[in-house]
Amino acid sequence: MPGRSGTSPSRGSPRQQIDLVFDNNRLASTLYGEFDQNLALLERRLGIDARARGNMVTLAGAPTELALARRVLESLYDRLLEGQDVTQADVEGAVRMAEAEEAQLPLPTLDDSSRVRLARVATRKKSVVARTPMQDSYIRAFDRSELVFGIGPAGTGKTYLAVAFAAAMLERGDVERIILSRPAVEAGERLGFLPGDMKEKVDPYLRPLYDALYDMMPAEKVERGLASGTIEVAPLAFMRGRTLAHAAIILDEAQNSTTMQMKMFLTRLGEDSRMIVTGDPTQIDLRPGEMSGLVKATRILDGVEGISVVRFTAADVVRHPLVQRIVAAYEGDGKGG
Repeated sequence: MPGRSGTSPSRGSPRQQIDLVFDNNRLASTLYGEFDQNLALLERRLGIDARARGNMVTLAGAPTELALARRVLESLYDRLLEGQDVTQADVEGAVRMAEAEEAQLPLPTLDDSSRVRLARVATRKKSVVARTPMQDSYIRAFDRSELVFGIGPAGTGKTYLAVAFAAAMLERGDVERIILSRPAVEAGERLGFLPGDMKEKVDPYLRPLYDALYDMMPAEKVERGLASGTIEVAPLAFMRGRTLAHAAIILDEAQNSTTMQMKMFLTRLGEDSRMIVTGDPTQIDLRPGEMSGLVKATRILDGVEGISVVRFTAADVVRHPLVQRIVAAYEGDGKGG
């Protein structure tokens, strides 16, 4: 069992020391990372010292930070026991989740042993675990609500997690098909003027959705789904007049939908379907003076039964740390232009 510890306060200072022992030497080595890089990241993030000897890690630091470090290492070790990988991004995410629990935020959820229980989406190919409290809330909203809005800046996992959930639902047999849509604003929705067949016209606008699909499902299964119609991609303008039943439906870049398009799309929701709408209200490409359908929809539908609105911020960016700082800088500027 992980986490057997002994505590000894340092003389003349509030620093303490604990020893964590992990039963599996091989997994312990993976937990520490190559050249102990995961422990080094933990040291930087929490201001502690971490030294590994075999299957034991000695942590030294202030009591609060030591408690956080212990939660992080134990939760990551549990992931390894389940056969999952642990990357530095996972370490960063585990730190964020442990800090949220320490601050007594409503998320993440704790299990009976008071360990952080991270929400996750799993397909046969890959399991994706929440890396921020807001991602945790977003994933849990998928199971709780028939319509989920994921609002916030790039790099927060809005689209990726939505596609992962859709792929998982299809594999479990909870839905019969996946429908992916996106406004083609750059083409003015005049797709007939673009060369190629429908797939070739739409592909450039749906590439992020394709990338996420191929990450969550075997390539041959994606190709078969596209050929058979089990996986459908279409621009938003082509949703009119349809009822989308028994499907996982995703509208990406929804900030570029008009109010009429958004109302049309939301009312396509059919029996036994789930709908996820993602977008960034700070990146609207509509004509000047034209109101975003996403902005209006989240304003008037927030609080409606069966609908969840999850709002991400720069603190939820899970890409390169510099991306988080860039997003925060733009949010703080507030001048536009």
